[in-house]
Amino acid sequence: QVQLVESGGGLVQPGGSLRLSCAASGSIFSVSVMGWYRQAPGKPRELVATISRDGNINYGESVKGRFTVSRDNAKNTIYLQMNSLKREDTAVYSCNAGITRVGRPYNTYWGQGTQVTVSS
Repeated sequence: QVQLVESGGGLVQPGGSLRLSCAASGSIFSVSVMGWYRQAPGKPRELVATISRDGNINYGESVKGRFTVSRDNAKNTIYLQMNSLKREDTAVYSCNAGITRVGRPYNTYWGQGTQVTVSS
């Protein structure tokens, strides 16, 4: 079994910062691409950022220059540093990972999501 557990969400004022973490655990053989996605009420899920195992990064257009994604391969953990937050960044942020489990084929997994609210 595999779990992705996010942490670090909360309420922040516009212009503030938050750091999200997501750790994968369980019977993991290897973790390839990891990423963050978000979904605001009434809107479709959108890409925030992805990062491959060797560090190739892709950002969604709306967060470029403000958010920074990173990962620790030894800990199977992905981070998202969010700066200069705007009200429109308010959403549920979910992490995603491509994981090969011990004795199982490759599959993608999702965390439960963490709420980020940007409001004064």
